[in-house]
Amino acid sequence: MPKSKGNEKEIQEAMLLAEKVKELRIANGLTQAEVAEKLNVTPGFISNVENGRTAMSLRLLVYYAELTGCTLDALVGEMMPEYKATALDHELQAAISALSEEEKRKLIKVLEILRGK
Repeated sequence: MPKSKGNEKEIQEAMLLAEKVKELRIANGLTQAEVAEKLNVTPGFISNVENGRTAMSLRLLVYYAELTGCTLDALVGEMMPEYKATALDHELQAAISALSEEEKRKLIKVLEILRGK
C-alpha cells in the first residue's frame, strides 16, 4: 500500500520532534535513564521516542519541556511550519526573560548591530 502525503508529513513531523527531544536531552547533560526516571517511564521508552518509534503524550511533553528548560512551544512548534514563527518568538521571549538587566541591555546592543543601526 503506497504511503499518502499526509502520512509522510506525519512521519516527518514525528522525526523532527524525536530529534528535538534528543537534542534537548543531550544539551542538558541528561542520560536517557535520568530522563526516564524523572518522567516515570522506562529508558527504552525514551529511546523509542528519540528514534521516532513512539510519541510522548501531551502530559509527558509538558513535563519534558519543563525538565529541559524549554517551552512546550519550542519543543513542538517546529513540527508545524505555520506555527514555527510563533514558537520561535515564544522561545526567544522565554530566553530573554531569564536574562539579567545587564544582559538584556547587551542583547539590545547586539540586536541593533544585527539590524544595522
